[in-house]
Amino acid sequence: MTATFDIDAPRWDQGTFAGRLRHFLAVTDPRLALAPAAELERAKALVEACRAGLAPAGSSREQLRYAKTLYDSAFHPDSGERMNLLGRMSFQVPAGMALTGCMLQFYRTVPAVVFWQWVNQSFNAVVNYTNRNAASAISPRQIAVAYVTATGTALATAVGLNLYTKCLAASCPPALTPASVLQRAPPLVARWVPFAAVAAANCVNIPMMRQQEIINGITVTDEDNNELGRSRRAAAKGIAQVVVSRITMAAPGMIILPIIMERLEKFPFMKRIRLLHGPLQVLLCGGFLLFMVPAACALFPQRCSLALADLEPELRASIVAKHGDQVQYVYFNKGL
Repeated sequence: MTATFDIDAPRWDQGTFAGRLRHFLAVTDPRLALAPAAELERAKALVEACRAGLAPAGSSREQLRYAKTLYDSAFHPDSGERMNLLGRMSFQVPAGMALTGCMLQFYRTVPAVVFWQWVNQSFNAVVNYTNRNAASAISPRQIAVAYVTATGTALATAVGLNLYTKCLAASCPPALTPASVLQRAPPLVARWVPFAAVAAANCVNIPMMRQQEIINGITVTDEDNNELGRSRRAAAKGIAQVVVSRITMAAPGMIILPIIMERLEKFPFMKRIRLLHGPLQVLLCGGFLLFMVPAACALFPQRCSLALADLEPELRASIVAKHGDQVQYVYFNKGL
């Protein structure tokens, strides 16, 4: 039964949002992050054996599909190397709920804003590096520049907007200090500032971490995965889609949850359990992310396409010279 089984064939239609959502609901399942290294290596060996037509006798399709799910959750689609735990999408819910909950809870003082934005951008740098197009190398110096730039953007946005919104909402005396400004911030407006900082940082962190793709282009192939060349425009399209996906991933929790907490905190019982506000926000963030991580990943196909007419003129001419009019679209891995 497994001899003719194509393990790389998508289980669900990846040309539709619903199909991609079902796929990412499977591979971003937080429980997969608990899989030990030995189990992941066994899954990889089973996938590779199946690709070679050497699947162990007696292997069922369900076993092979589960092995492929484990493989997709933990191994990079370009290099086939096992990704670090922090960078896997299956780890986004537990890590994201903790970081987002803390950013939303501790937003009133400058030291708290600085600390939690720094921790979040450090985590994002790991995720962005892990989920890059692995065919494009990046030097340690470029990683450091990307990290510092994104962290600086997040901190400047968070602290600056907190100060700005306070001064718009209240009469700010000339000697007002940053700490007193943040403490007097309008509750709901100030609660939304972490999202603005996260969105701004994503617009910097992801392109900077993947700058080699923009500079040198990424590998594009035809429909049968035959390499055609490298394209900077393909890289720009893929990175832009990843930025949109990441901001979408964070938006519902960081926009809706502050409204919920602002109303809940007015109830007497909430005033009596102030120490539990942080854990409550963490749990609620987890609820949002359980759906938003796969939904945001599913916004665009991971195997992205670009029309031949939209490629760089020199690459387009090269493809036409070699293949005539047989290639109308090129394909590439946009990353996550």
